[in-house]
Amino acid sequence: MRPHHNNKMHIAEIWRYPVKSLAGEQLERAELFSDGIQGDRRILVYDDKTRQLVTSRTRPQLLGLKATIGKDGAVQVDGRPWDAPETEHAIMSAAGPNARLMEWNGLERFDVLPLLVATDGAISEFGYDGRRLRPNIIIGGVEGLAEREWPGRRMRIGNALVQFAQLRGRCVMTTFDPDTQAQDPAVLRHIVKKFQGTLALDTKVLQGGLVSVGDRVEFGD
Repeated sequence: MRPHHNNKMHIAEIWRYPVKSLAGEQLERAELFSDGIQGDRRILVYDDKTRQLVTSRTRPQLLGLKATIGKDGAVQVDGRPWDAPETEHAIMSAAGPNARLMEWNGLERFDVLPLLVATDGAISEFGYDGRRLRPNIIIGGVEGLAEREWPGRRMRIGNALVQFAQLRGRCVMTTFDPDTQAQDPAVLRHIVKKFQGTLALDTKVLQGGLVSVGDRVEFGD
């Protein structure tokens, strides 16, 4: 465990999701660019018949597959190349016979903005596994629901500068257990009742740079 800087704000966790809607990987450090963490959501699941995007909102079994990026920079699913036949079978098994994977670099691959930032204080108030929120960065040393006052503010995170645009409206995805994919509708009802349906922050990257777990973070406005 890294020191928590006497409760000063710091980067507690970094997450990347190389395949949208699949389980992600936890990182010690990452390069931030204008389109988020390097390698985030590089591969999408789509329906070969309708040409529509497929996500874990309607196909939660996708969350049971884990996407990573190997040392060679190639995306893997459960340790196999993303374009291997075994991977295609796994995707079809999770998301239906017409499900396929494709590479996509457009900003449309993000639901809102390229970076989602959560805080340890809000996750604690949430009371469930923070992975349900699918954050890219979790900031530690944050009191309670302080993040709700952050929209519009800028923050220096490691070597990068970001701006919090708005609180993220949450969807049915939060109701699926990250490990078992079992659904608990009470989770989203809880978010609506206690947090007006929003939790964590849609975030713009104003200036890229390297970010590492343990880095101090501070407001830059």
